[in-house]
Amino acid sequence: MTESERTSQPDAQQPSAIAGVSAVRRGARLARALAVVLVVFVAVFAVWMWYETNVRLAGAQEATARTLRALEGETREARMAAREAQEAVRDLQAKIAQLDSRMTKAQIEQIAHDALVQEIARTRDELQVAELEQLLAIAAQHLQLSGNVRGAVLALQLAEFRLARSERPHVLAVRRAIGKDIERLRALPVLDIAGLGLRLDRLMTSTDRLPLANDLRVVRSREPKAAAASVDEGFWQRLGSEVWAELKTLVVVRRTDDTEPPLLAPSQAYFLRENLKLRLLNARLSLYARDEVGYREQLRVAQIWVARYFDSQSKQTAEALGQLKELASVPAGWDVPGMAESLEAVHSLKLRRGGS
Repeated sequence: MTESERTSQPDAQQPSAIAGVSAVRRGARLARALAVVLVVFVAVFAVWMWYETNVRLAGAQEATARTLRALEGETREARMAAREAQEAVRDLQAKIAQLDSRMTKAQIEQIAHDALVQEIARTRDELQVAELEQLLAIAAQHLQLSGNVRGAVLALQLAEFRLARSERPHVLAVRRAIGKDIERLRALPVLDIAGLGLRLDRLMTSTDRLPLANDLRVVRSREPKAAAASVDEGFWQRLGSEVWAELKTLVVVRRTDDTEPPLLAPSQAYFLRENLKLRLLNARLSLYARDEVGYREQLRVAQIWVARYFDSQSKQTAEALGQLKELASVPAGWDVPGMAESLEAVHSLKLRRGGS
């Protein structure tokens, strides 16, 4: 390209260049305006964001504060609850310790109670055996000493009643033996030994009140003497008759077949009554000893003495003779059955319980 062409080309392109420059300027202004708008928008957005952030931050802080206050309240409540829980735990531990001590004491007491129950049971068994032995001894005493069959039966029935609540085999064996003894005693004749002894005692007491036949004879013999003395009024004759009467009493001649009662001195009358009491006492002892021969012999002699030496026409003498006859008719001798089976059963029960 030539230089003239080069100089002429700018002149031709100048309007177009001016238009481009103006366009560039307009673009620059537009860009500045856009930049300003963008800056303003960014500033507004930043302010809005700052405001929103501050508002949210304030709300978050307030919420956080509320949450912290709530947490602090809950923390205090938790601490109080923890403190209360600790106190409750300490109380529970103390109560558990007390319960442990009580449990230990209760176990000790239970052991002692079990031992006491065993001791009581053992003692009760021993007392039961001792009571059975005592009742059997009482029954044997009633039979051997007084012949009281009824008392012996009552004692054995009481022993059987004491064993009625137990169903053990060895106890049943004792009950069976006692029942056999009761049946044997019930088969014996009923004899009121105590009543017979009381009747003999009453007879011994009434002996002092029985009138002697000697007293009646003396009264009869003195009646004619009193009549003769009343007829004879002489002093010397009355004195001589009384002396002669006294001298005749020094020697007495009596026929063996005389029915008159014998004369007895006051001392002899006393010994007669005492000997009669001894006869009745021996009869009672023979009754208790079940000696029928001795019992009847003593009563026979007592009847002879009462009929011979006492006034048979007196009511007391007649009653005494009637009672002596009734007593003599009572059978006093019988064999006393033994209770060896019951005693052996109780002895076996005692040995068994002692071994257990």
